[in-house]
Amino acid sequence: MPAKPKKTTKEDKEAEVEKDDRKSTKEVEKDDRKSTKEVASSPSEKKGTKESSKEIIETLRSIKTKFGDDAIMTLDESRKVDVEAISTGSIGLDDALGIGGYPRGRIIEIYGPESSGKTTLALHAIAEAQKGGGICAFIDAEHAMDPVYAGNLGVKLDELLISQPDNGEQALEIVESLVRSGKLDVVVIDSVAALTPRDEIEGEMGAHHVGKQARLMSQALRKLTGIVSKSKTVVIFINQIRMQIGVMFGNPETTPGGKALKFYTSVRLDIRRIAQIKKGDEVVGGRHRVKVVKNKVASPFRTTEFDLIYGEGISGEGELLALGEKYKMVTKAGSSYSYTPPGGDESAMVKLGRGYDAARKTLQADKKLKNELLKNIRKGMREEALK
Repeated sequence: MPAKPKKTTKEDKEAEVEKDDRKSTKEVEKDDRKSTKEVASSPSEKKGTKESSKEIIETLRSIKTKFGDDAIMTLDESRKVDVEAISTGSIGLDDALGIGGYPRGRIIEIYGPESSGKTTLALHAIAEAQKGGGICAFIDAEHAMDPVYAGNLGVKLDELLISQPDNGEQALEIVESLVRSGKLDVVVIDSVAALTPRDEIEGEMGAHHVGKQARLMSQALRKLTGIVSKSKTVVIFINQIRMQIGVMFGNPETTPGGKALKFYTSVRLDIRRIAQIKKGDEVVGGRHRVKVVKNKVASPFRTTEFDLIYGEGISGEGELLALGEKYKMVTKAGSSYSYTPPGGDESAMVKLGRGYDAARKTLQADKKLKNELLKNIRKGMREEALK
């Protein structure tokens, strides 16, 4: 007996309608994807992309012809080289700067209170550059350079170019000419505060010249920054400190010459004297701390300390003793110093002397021992940097 046909209920009809809707929606989506793909891969689209590429290539060729090959390039085309550096004359500061010294083709600012060692630090950079056969210049805007002291620091006076300009404009024009030559390794300007505008020098005493020095520095740095970056010259500006009146909270200290120098510098160093070094009752030097306030080539805010001995400059031996203590190679028992090589036992210990001055003189006299300690300290620095 044939089965009776099943009655179609209202719910069954609604389910069939919903199924048809889903099917039609899927077909529409499939057609949309197909049409989109066809449009994207259409010959006209490909032709437009090809024409755009040709136009860009032609534009780049035109720019390079007009301004030179280095005027524009892609990032993977640009030369990727490590930043070259000139030693500061301090092992600890070279390490704190992260690249082994002052970066070439950059502007540096060294600032601090009076008698804090700013000029000494700059002269040490000149001495280090001259050791490698470099040509250096010193723009003495303060008219206060001491040639005898510079010679004691290791500066070759017969090879040093020195200028004592009449005004700020003249000083900065001389700097521009020297850097443009591309032959200078280090140019030091001592100091920004002494770069007095021509109008102020020629004007009457007491006349107001508000903002003229800041405008002069801003204009000069706009010109200098591009020239310096294309050269291998380290341009060091020495600056003083001033106190801002009415500052109730925060640091009231500021540097003269406006804010332009703060922006254009790649490295800013804050140097301070933190203690005196005495030999009996006589003060023979000072311990100085340098903070890397700004650094565009490595990590900023690192600090280092070294001793400045009057008439000698940065004490390399004193710095080795301090860094040796830091890396557990030099031990101090009471006032006696001794050196133990890394991995060595008590039998390998070398007595350096009783007292700081005696230990320094031992290292000065024994060059082999000094070089061994220096080598081990540098090894310790590298290991610490890799951590």
